[in-house]
Amino acid sequence: MATPVNSPMVGKLISVDVKVGDQVKENDPVATIEAMKMYVKIYAPASGVVKEIKATPGDVVNPDTVILTLE
Repeated sequence: MATPVNSPMVGKLISVDVKVGDQVKENDPVATIEAMKMYVKIYAPASGVVKEIKATPGDVVNPDTVILTLE
């Protein structure tokens, strides 16, 4: 079952720090957004393998935007 990784707030996606096929552990940093002139790291909610990256740097993301999925 795929686990989505969403943005915690509205912001601009600055970087995706993993690629498809990477193994991540729970709480590993996987992306960075800029919100209110601050950089905010996004952490993996669970351990798994990056299955798909759905957003690209420069995208404006909302709390319901899926940045990537883990499996």
